[in-house]
Amino acid sequence: MTSLYSTSIETPAGPLCVLVNNDGAVRAAGFSTDVETLLTVVHPRLRGPVLARPDLGPVTTAVLSYLDGDLDAIDEVPVEQHTDGPFMAHAWHTLRAVKAGEPITYTGFAELSGRPRAVRAAAAACARNAAALFVPCHRVLRTDGGLGGYRWGLDVKKWLLGHEVRLTAS
Repeated sequence: MTSLYSTSIETPAGPLCVLVNNDGAVRAAGFSTDVETLLTVVHPRLRGPVLARPDLGPVTTAVLSYLDGDLDAIDEVPVEQHTDGPFMAHAWHTLRAVKAGEPITYTGFAELSGRPRAVRAAAAACARNAAALFVPCHRVLRTDGGLGGYRWGLDVKKWLLGHEVRLTAS
């Protein structure tokens, strides 16, 4: 069983806890200080004992760069999630192509994922995403432009969207 490494990074939206594998790929990230809660969103096949580290190297650097205004810094961080269905994996990959400051609707996300009629499946991909921020499900909105849901709270989603829009508008 592979160990996981965790750290908590302070952000204006609250603490961001990140779990990575031995290779530095993000297995989970969320706006919480509770590592055990975060571990529950990791697929059972990817779980392992968690060891705290104050710094996760390139992952920590990418988050701090994102917070400082380099919104693309998180794009190259490797992510490792597992699902039993091919659409979910494809949808998560597709989400990583949604640009900061350019949120899309669940309908647009379904279309971008190649299944325009699978709006509920697209929403489920957002709901089951374990790697918040790195797989930016916060960039998906309801068709009417409303925020929809977000596992880590709507205040966090509002802050992330606002941060990205402010920086891309300048």
